[in-house]
Amino acid sequence: MDQNSQAVSKVTVPVILDRKLRGEKITCLTAYDYPTARLVDEAGIDMILVGDSLAQTVLGYNSTVPVTVEEMLHHLRAARRGIRRALLIVDLPYGAYHVSDEQALACSVRFLKEAGAEAVKFEGGRKRAGLVRRLVEAEIPVLGHIGLTPQSIHTMGGYRVQGRTLDSASELLADAEALEEAGAFAVVLEGIPRELAAIITRRLRIPTIGIGAGPDCDGQVLVFHDLVGLSFAPRARFVRSYADLAETLRQAFLNFRTDVAEGRYPDDHESYHWSAALREQFEKEMSRPA
Repeated sequence: MDQNSQAVSKVTVPVILDRKLRGEKITCLTAYDYPTARLVDEAGIDMILVGDSLAQTVLGYNSTVPVTVEEMLHHLRAARRGIRRALLIVDLPYGAYHVSDEQALACSVRFLKEAGAEAVKFEGGRKRAGLVRRLVEAEIPVLGHIGLTPQSIHTMGGYRVQGRTLDSASELLADAEALEEAGAFAVVLEGIPRELAAIITRRLRIPTIGIGAGPDCDGQVLVFHDLVGLSFAPRARFVRSYADLAETLRQAFLNFRTDVAEGRYPDDHESYHWSAALREQFEKEMSRPA
């Protein structure tokens, strides 16, 4: 693919909005480094999210709460270098938008200016509508996120499906409509019944991106490590693993250890050699009397 065709096929916010109008499904995956982002991008995925899920999948934290702005920046920069086509989105981590709108704006500006993000995502519905407006006014595209919001794990008491009652379903619908009204270009629906996700999707003019929200959303997002079998946590019901890289890598590491221990690696073809003339010269030098 040449540079001109890459430019034509670049995914932008207007492209994502147009997908909804055309009834075309939208794909999104997380990526946290250069090689992963490059492979995801080359596969034609529409949106790449440098998610705060890297706290667990990459950094080994037990939730998304501890990850910092600087850690997000580090991984965002790496992913940016691997992306040519996809729309690059980054999560605002917990604490980066909870003190004030000015704090959130400053963090978002850093993500765009210093690391090349093209949109930001943060959790919350109606209570975040004012912040959405503030960022959109500053020309920063916003992806909303409602339903199961992992940064609220302590409030929710764990990773629990949301919207199971009429009252909570009505609250989530109102949240989605508030985010649309505030200017979000799309909204992630996480961990809600598929019937509710279908209703929200029909009511909104902006796309819905589902994760554990059934097949009726306008698009779907998964965490890369879940998709390829690299997660150590129990697999959620909505996750479909398309590969088992954990077992592939584990076996590769074991094979390497065995080959080294038994002298099979490296072999002659995996070694560098002198030329015949240099070897002969060296042997002559070594055979001379001291």
